[in-house]
Amino acid sequence: MTAAENRSAARAAQLLHFQLNGEAVAVAAPPHWTLLEVLRYQLNLTGTKQGCDKGDCGACTVRLDGAPVLSCMTLAALVQGRAVETVEGLGVGGEPHPLQRAFAELGAAQCGFCTPGMLMSAAAYLDDLATREAPAVDTGEISAVLGGNLCRCTGYTKIVQAVAVAAGEVIERTQLLAEMSNDDGGMP
Repeated sequence: MTAAENRSAARAAQLLHFQLNGEAVAVAAPPHWTLLEVLRYQLNLTGTKQGCDKGDCGACTVRLDGAPVLSCMTLAALVQGRAVETVEGLGVGGEPHPLQRAFAELGAAQCGFCTPGMLMSAAAYLDDLATREAPAVDTGEISAVLGGNLCRCTGYTKIVQAVAVAAGEVIERTQLLAEMSNDDGGMP
């Protein structure tokens, strides 16, 4: 690229402001860039994997306002003023997310390329599960949730098991919190 082309490209860049893993960020990116490109090449967050670049594999899955999206198919300009969560933002205070812990304990990750996308799809499922009136672990539902995330290394059995274990933990925690709030009897 010539110097004139570089200057032209720099002028064409848009300044994007959004929340990334709970922190406000501002980044300049060309209007044709995808969220995946901004995350990996502008912000150096390489947990989000660049797989097929066609929306087929799910390796690039992140959460946008809590919902899983394919970052290779999402224009970066569409995240203006919104909340993006990547696999780097899953754990809290240095503690792994229940999904990360379950994946490690059950050997659900092999090469790890698909794992970030699987974790982000499953995290959205767990958040939804925690809001249900009568949550229950359903491996069929887990398989459906992960249907857009492809893995070439495993037969998915350990992945579904890991999500089920994490789901059980989320259900227990949700029930415990509900019991604790009921025991308060409305007292401040």
